[in-house]
Amino acid sequence: MSSPFSLGQLVGEVEEFLTTTWRRQPAVFRPETAVEPPLTLAGLDAALTTGSLPSCYAQVTRGGATVPAEAYSTPRTIHQTAYPGFVDGAKVRRQLDEGGTLLLRCVEQWHAGTAALTAAVGRELGRKVEAFFFVTPQGRQGLDIHRDDADVLVLQVNGSKQWHVHAGPADGDWQPGPIADGGPELLSLQLQPGEVLYIPRGFAHYATGQDGLSAHLSLTIRETGGAHLYKALQRVLAKGLRLTPRPLDDEALTEQARLLLDHMADRLAATTPEQVVAAARAALLAEAHRSTSPELTALAATLAATDTTGEQPAGPGAPGPAVPAVPVS
Repeated sequence: MSSPFSLGQLVGEVEEFLTTTWRRQPAVFRPETAVEPPLTLAGLDAALTTGSLPSCYAQVTRGGATVPAEAYSTPRTIHQTAYPGFVDGAKVRRQLDEGGTLLLRCVEQWHAGTAALTAAVGRELGRKVEAFFFVTPQGRQGLDIHRDDADVLVLQVNGSKQWHVHAGPADGDWQPGPIADGGPELLSLQLQPGEVLYIPRGFAHYATGQDGLSAHLSLTIRETGGAHLYKALQRVLAKGLRLTPRPLDDEALTEQARLLLDHMADRLAATTPEQVVAAARAALLAEAHRSTSPELTALAATLAATDTTGEQPAGPGAPGPAVPAVPVS
């Protein structure tokens, strides 16, 4: 089944975006047809009303500090047993009223519509994509100026938010997280619902809620780094290698070492840098969340169709042959 989402819905002409903007400069996109966000405030209300969202998916910050999870979570009692750590909608509202920002992590892991969006963008870019949802009260700043170890596509969902994007790092020796000075400001704008902001990987930024209750969905597009390349090279070089698990003596052990060196040398000579990068990206993409449906609706339809034929489905749990009733005298 094709996805209702695509990268082009967010950035317009994809080839132009990749050629002129990707990894080069921040940019704002105003699609003629506004993208319908997979998760809205109404949808978030519904998700939080159930009280079944684990608190590991949520975080509240206020004044640059992280609020303890106990302040916005509560236990759930299931079959007379209390289980701690579930997001409490009433407590979340209280935190927002006090100026806190709500951050929901890895939304694609618990919201089907968002999973469809991240999967579609991930396929087009060949990268792992995760989703984060921010709700920020008017006049509040969710996070201090910081760098992300990912390219970010921001979709404004509700209200508006004032964004400030600064220069990227000067070289590859940098760390994600809060920074003291972001350098020259490259872009300052107020993002409106339906508009999309692109922030290249490592470009420092921060945002402040403006009109109404500001909510936005951030798609974080992960890229490989030095550690990923090292692991990928190990996998590429080891492909096809077969060694004896437990050589019996020194001579056999030395022979296995020779086979190992010969194999690695042959593989290394035939391996290109592009192959290592591709392998590293493929491994990271494989880590992306994959939703798997049990297809219970389809199963029910199949069983219903079978029932109309008068034939009982075979297999474990299927009913056995009918037993005639014995009259009781």
